[in-house]
Amino acid sequence: MKVLIAEDDPNTRNGLREILAAEGYETLAAENGKEALRLFAKESPDFVCLDIMMPGVSGYDVCREIRRTDPAIPVIFISAKSEEIDKVVGLELGADDFIVKPFGVKEVVARIRAVTRRRFAAAPAGVRPASFRIGDLDVFPSELRARRGETAIELSLRDVKILALLRQRKGSVITRDTFFRECWGLDHVPNSRTLDQHIAQLRKRVEVDPRKPAIILTVHGAGYRHDD
Repeated sequence: MKVLIAEDDPNTRNGLREILAAEGYETLAAENGKEALRLFAKESPDFVCLDIMMPGVSGYDVCREIRRTDPAIPVIFISAKSEEIDKVVGLELGADDFIVKPFGVKEVVARIRAVTRRRFAAAPAGVRPASFRIGDLDVFPSELRARRGETAIELSLRDVKILALLRQRKGSVITRDTFFRECWGLDHVPNSRTLDQHIAQLRKRVEVDPRKPAIILTVHGAGYRHDD
């Protein structure tokens, strides 16, 4: 899933890119409104994060132009402006959410996941990712959740990709290079520590006992595997 981030402050822009990339999204970055509109037309992102106060073309104007092209695409305003009128204007323009700077990582993640769920829910039935079972978990990609009985487990977009890959290739060893290619993207520089840390965190959420994993098995020196 592709996200356009339009933000003139480089620290905020890079911070948002890091948060979204860690969740498993492909990011596009624009430092002003004009560049945002160019990237939107060229890349057709799945949703957009817009700062309000940008040089040249404001976030409000970018949102107006985007809405003329695609009335349904999710838009989140991210801005230091916190006055109630700014939120009202943004929402009246068709924004799906409004996050005020400074913001916390958990807040951004929660709001991005909520928008992603709405995006999946609005897609035609044949386009939505199908649910699947892996081990004793039922995984619902369009909800970014898994369930074990009555217990719901929150997942990132990348978590879903990893579990889906393990399920698709059950019984086979999946190498680190394959994980990076399929779940991180071709432009990601492979780093075994990155993968191992992500798997360790995922196990804490999806395994009954992370110390004795039953869903994501380690194949030392090779990669990971899932066996039913």
